[in-house]
Amino acid sequence: MVSNPAPRATLKIPLQGITILSATLALVVFLILSIPVTTIAAVTGPCVNCHTMHNSQGGAAMATYGGETGPNSFLTRGSCIGCHAQGTANKIVTIGGSDIPQVYHTDGSGDLAGGNFKYIETDDNRGHNVSDFSNPDGTLNSAPGHHSTTMPTTNTLTCAGHNGCHGYRRFNAGSGLRTLKGAHHGNVDGKCDSATTVANSYRFLYNVKGFENMGANKYQNLNATDHNEYFGTTSPGETGCLDCHDMADDMKIKPPNMTISGFCATCHSNFHKLSGIGGSTTGPFTRHPTDVVLPDDVSKEYKDYTSYSVEAPVGRTTVPDSPSGTVTPGTDVVTCLSCHAAHATNYPDMLRWDYTTMIASGGSNTTGCFTCHTQKDD
Repeated sequence: MVSNPAPRATLKIPLQGITILSATLALVVFLILSIPVTTIAAVTGPCVNCHTMHNSQGGAAMATYGGETGPNSFLTRGSCIGCHAQGTANKIVTIGGSDIPQVYHTDGSGDLAGGNFKYIETDDNRGHNVSDFSNPDGTLNSAPGHHSTTMPTTNTLTCAGHNGCHGYRRFNAGSGLRTLKGAHHGNVDGKCDSATTVANSYRFLYNVKGFENMGANKYQNLNATDHNEYFGTTSPGETGCLDCHDMADDMKIKPPNMTISGFCATCHSNFHKLSGIGGSTTGPFTRHPTDVVLPDDVSKEYKDYTSYSVEAPVGRTTVPDSPSGTVTPGTDVVTCLSCHAAHATNYPDMLRWDYTTMIASGGSNTTGCFTCHTQKDD
């Protein structure tokens, strides 16, 4: 014989309690939905889109990307160059259903935000002469403004790795895909404000914060409200050995302050550190400053730069949730990318504009240098 179970305890909530509980739940849901969410844009889809097990199909080598024959590291169907530098007439190509940005192309409609390595075929000084393109610099053999004899040379600068920009950079790390291991599968898109791994760093630039443009114009700086956002600070850091090399983490190279200009400074240190630009953030400057605030003094010209220009982009001291068309002197900062593109441009020294046409008091220029120096053309 089974005895009757003991009666269950019942929680009785008065009607006003239900109302309060519902309101509280609604508030919690609202707050959760209001928290900025970093988008995970990891590689998805069939493995065969990117990988081949034996580089063999039907008695022939497996079709690879960019004209490469393989095999490649990590069983991929293309190296960095094979996937991102195919040299076609498209700045974005589709591979396996995914849009792949091209850093080397002949698309006449314009370039992606980082520029186009195609220009270094015209002149060495148009961009970084990475060895992956077999076009070494005929003039320079090391980075201008460098502070060390261990800098990459014209024959050793690569896209990724120890002597490159993308991926983990550390001694004896090698180059190419091995330094990007796991990054594509764990890629964080949009707001990159953590930067603790290559995958969650801005454009796979380890330890760099920023906002990656999303949507239909991904990878592009299209206009004032549709562009990447770069992270900066109001004072550049010095770049001694321990400012860049992490002793506690396998000597990985990290930029001071996690800024894009600090990243450039790991090779071009004299153009960024305080002692290199004149000793202070207020001038007079001996080199054009970076990671220095755009002055908001009402007597100065810079106060008039208030509408964002993709020709002279500013940096933000806080990584935003989305692109902004507003520039705020006194808060926003000058970065290396305010004047230069990362890869290459159609102008000398990787500049975003033709420096030779910047004529003071000409009365006709409102772009280039005069985007910030608004009164110099009056």
